[in-house]
Amino acid sequence: MQEVKSKGIATGSKPRQKWKCNSRKKSIHSQFCRTCRLAYIMYKKQMITRDTRDRRWIELTVEEQRSYVMRLLDALEVTDRDKRLKVARAILYLAQGVFDDCDTEVDVLHWSRHNVFLLYDMGIFTALLELLSMEIDNNQACSSAVRKPAISLADSTELRVLLSIMYLIVETIRVQTEDDRPEWRASREVFKNELGVCCTVTCIKVVRAMRAASPPASAMELIEQQQQQKRGRRSRRPLVKQDSLDTYNERDPFKNDDARDEEEDPEDTDSGIEGEVDPLDRDVIIQPPPPPPPLRPPTERVNFPKGLPWAPKVREKDIEHFLETSRNKFIGFTLGNDTDTLVGLPRPIHESVKTLKQHKYVSIAEVQIKKEDELQQCPMSLGEEEVAETPTEMLYLGMLPNLSQYVIALLKLLLAAAPTSKAKTDSINILADVLPEEMPITVLQSMKLGIDVNRHKEIIVKAISALLLLLLKHFKLNHIYQFEIVSQHLVFANCIPLILKFFNQNIMSYISAKNSICVLDFPHCVVHEMPELTAESLEAGDSNQFCWRNLFSCINLLRILNKLTKWKHSRTMMLVVFKSAPILKRALKVKQAMMQLYVLKLLKIQTKYLGRQWRKSNMKTMSAIYQKVRHRLNDDWAYGNDIDARPWDFQAEECALRESIEKFNSRRYDRNKNGDFVPVDNCLQSVLGQRVELPEDFHYSYEMWLEREVFSQPIQWEGLLQNP
Repeated sequence: MQEVKSKGIATGSKPRQKWKCNSRKKSIHSQFCRTCRLAYIMYKKQMITRDTRDRRWIELTVEEQRSYVMRLLDALEVTDRDKRLKVARAILYLAQGVFDDCDTEVDVLHWSRHNVFLLYDMGIFTALLELLSMEIDNNQACSSAVRKPAISLADSTELRVLLSIMYLIVETIRVQTEDDRPEWRASREVFKNELGVCCTVTCIKVVRAMRAASPPASAMELIEQQQQQKRGRRSRRPLVKQDSLDTYNERDPFKNDDARDEEEDPEDTDSGIEGEVDPLDRDVIIQPPPPPPPLRPPTERVNFPKGLPWAPKVREKDIEHFLETSRNKFIGFTLGNDTDTLVGLPRPIHESVKTLKQHKYVSIAEVQIKKEDELQQCPMSLGEEEVAETPTEMLYLGMLPNLSQYVIALLKLLLAAAPTSKAKTDSINILADVLPEEMPITVLQSMKLGIDVNRHKEIIVKAISALLLLLLKHFKLNHIYQFEIVSQHLVFANCIPLILKFFNQNIMSYISAKNSICVLDFPHCVVHEMPELTAESLEAGDSNQFCWRNLFSCINLLRILNKLTKWKHSRTMMLVVFKSAPILKRALKVKQAMMQLYVLKLLKIQTKYLGRQWRKSNMKTMSAIYQKVRHRLNDDWAYGNDIDARPWDFQAEECALRESIEKFNSRRYDRNKNGDFVPVDNCLQSVLGQRVELPEDFHYSYEMWLEREVFSQPIQWEGLLQNP
């Protein structure tokens, strides 16, 4: 939500306004007009005190506003479900910025931000969490909805109202602006601690400095170029800087892709590269328009020296492998993991080892694995590990018992929302929150509903992809084996073929989809008069060239696929078996640097297994990989022979990983297994010196106990001297 400055906002003396949202033109698109109207009505019904009855919200003092919010908070605790819903709608109206008292979108955004911080300070968010838990546990509403022949918006009204308020609170507090008050900044930090937010730093600055590459030539372009060469009429165009999604250009780079998407890619036909034409020659030269005003402060660009954008890395295992090979060649024996002894090796090997050590990189995962191995080998001497109760650790501990079910549920939703999926009887119904009670009867209503359904699916894909990526990132920072168990659940639930299926579509059309109606977006729809919508205006869509929501989803899914397959030979071979190279190469048509980077990473890890003919036929792609992806100094990705594609046993590798994960979980979280490792006290004086708690009446029967348990029992002392 965009922050606005408070100066210039009228807070008094303006006439009381009428309802601005045209209810006669209410839209199927999210039913937002109806929701706003109901929230406004419930808010007005709650303003019943003598002091505030005839005054607007923006005319009240802060103390009066707090008093009103306190009355709403008390009313949320009533047992009547309908009354609670009315109060929740009034709170929703406040969170939406009391739009009936505002003239412009700037006013709405200002008062929305003011009210959200006020609601949070008064404890509304905690009360909403309790109500949300009640709605989740409401089995009666769930069973009654399931028995209906068709589920619609009306069956999830309470949930949608609560989630709308919570979303507005989270999204508003999350965004920090320069003119935030000191108390708002303090509230943001408290809220972050409550939500358990831990931020991670990415290499985003480097990617922003990259320039998106033109996609490799398709088969149709190669044929056309060959025909032009035969006729001797090759035309040259002046070289210009290539445009991409990173520059908000207005030209349509996809105008010739509809016919080419059905054609075969070069790697499918193993055609040569003699006929490839320079990508810059194919671009139509259109001057880009001036960029729009930035939505956020401009980030400073990083100036890198000429050459590769990434510094190469070397693992400890790479140095050990290099020395092992060199010692076998020049000396005839190895020294194990010793990376310091260079006796007997020639001078060039010394220089190579020095260069490798200069670029040595030890990841957090390697440190954690080494520490875990030490704890497994020496549980007695090292003692118990002190585990910090971070938000990520508590989340993992809560998810661990049902982690498999959570992963499967998310992937089922992702599959149902994927544009390439077909509706099945056993699939999850994801349209229950978008279908109206009465189905459309006109063409215009059907078009609105179709746009809303597609937009609904896009939002689901965006949310699930971001959620899975955040889980993997935070678990990997917390402990590598927490990351590995989530990754393994994703792999076992067929996440890799699901993501490849997602990209096996016309990715250009998906990136440039326009499933939105600008005039129905909030707060435009509640401030301005609703224009007359026509089929032509709906088909035209908005003025944005690309759908950044879908681009965000694609990048997230590519990053998930990278995390699942990195340093996993068996999973990399799955990419080869599923023939992901043609699918990923088509994704390079999207001219956005970050997306191309993760596509090239996925292609890089499997190039050595695709054969020499594939590499020969795709030299443009190989060149792009070399220019944009980080390299290992002794990595043979570009020239690996077919014999390097060693046999792979998926089951054996995954079972070995699962064994390590189970040992980690058993050592760290199983509190019932420590009985076998309790030390035994063998010192006689220490044992006799221990104080034993005896019952109060023991001294009354002490002599009887001695007679029965000691004196009357025959003891064969000779038996103690005999061997068992």
